[in-house]
Amino acid sequence: MKQLHTKQKELLEILKTNISDPLTLQELAERLGVASKSVAFHHIKQLEKKGYLKRNPENPRDYFILKDPERNVVYLPMYGQAKCGPEGTLLSGAPTRVVPVDPSMLYFPACKGFMVEAKGDSMENIISPRDWLIVEQDRCPRQRDIVVCVNQGEVMVKRFSQDGENIILESQNKKYSPIIADRHSFHVEGIVRSIIKRNF
Repeated sequence: MKQLHTKQKELLEILKTNISDPLTLQELAERLGVASKSVAFHHIKQLEKKGYLKRNPENPRDYFILKDPERNVVYLPMYGQAKCGPEGTLLSGAPTRVVPVDPSMLYFPACKGFMVEAKGDSMENIISPRDWLIVEQDRCPRQRDIVVCVNQGEVMVKRFSQDGENIILESQNKKYSPIIADRHSFHVEGIVRSIIKRNF
């Protein structure tokens, strides 16, 4: 990973500290002690280019810290499984928190990663309520992948399969019947790649 300019190291620390309540470009410029917003923006672009930072294309106020020079961690945004509109996307909302993760837990580029906290018992005994799921942004799952998806405005975690033109969303828990996805509102946010068990 490329060496950081002194101001870029300072900026990265400011961004980490304020990740839950992002500063404006003007505020960043003032904190850095630089002449203008354009200088602050230049350093942001350099952090992206050097692989330390990724801004969320779905929501420009959100950003991901991909690498901490002081610690061997990456930071993944955690999104809640709240309901959203039929045309909505989970990733267009603000993260509920940002979680430091060991890079060895990721088998894909960190900039494509996000996390959700599981709710409900529909995926037991694989996924339990309050488990943390590490998810890769990917709209094209394979047969039987476990996905985070939106169907008729509801965010859910299900096993994906396709039968002809029908997309079927299955629960692991057999007390729940399979769901035939609504073609007009259904979309996949990502594929579950790791499960962090959190049994209390």
